[in-house]
Amino acid sequence: MSAFFLRYGDCGVRHWCDRDRAAVIQLIASVLSEFGLPWQPEGADADVVHVENYYHRRGGQFWVVEQAGEVVGTIGFYPIQRGEAAVEIRKMYLHPRVRGRGLGTFLLHHLEAAIQAAGYRKIWIETASIMTAAVHLYEKSGYQPASGVETQRCDRVYVKDLVPHGMASMASAPC
Repeated sequence: MSAFFLRYGDCGVRHWCDRDRAAVIQLIASVLSEFGLPWQPEGADADVVHVENYYHRRGGQFWVVEQAGEVVGTIGFYPIQRGEAAVEIRKMYLHPRVRGRGLGTFLLHHLEAAIQAAGYRKIWIETASIMTAAVHLYEKSGYQPASGVETQRCDRVYVKDLVPHGMASMASAPC
């Protein structure tokens, strides 16, 4: 039985394990194909083929979303050399049947909290303009357009500075 640490409706979220590799690869390749984007196992998608090296050994996390025993979503992050205490959110993909229900916002919010709890202060995300729902999600979640796209199939990069713990309450405290 899977050890879900988050639930959203009929979906459960858990940490990736080796038995997920084939299902995760299939999901991501399928979503990329849906948008006319290439699956690149030797390039932009090598992190999915080698999750242990890119996420676990670097201090990141990679989560899968299950619905009725099937992998229907992914999201992860790992530290990057792009400023002090920076990470990149990677591989946020959802199967079409679970989109449009708020799951993406839920996952992004919880991953941001995990990133902040781990002491990181800056989050980077790259995406493609054709993925309009992702662009909308990042922009409504406070990510700011930036420059320096590093992934060939992406044409947008966003950055978000996290407010240190304790500062959020001070920032919103009335005078």
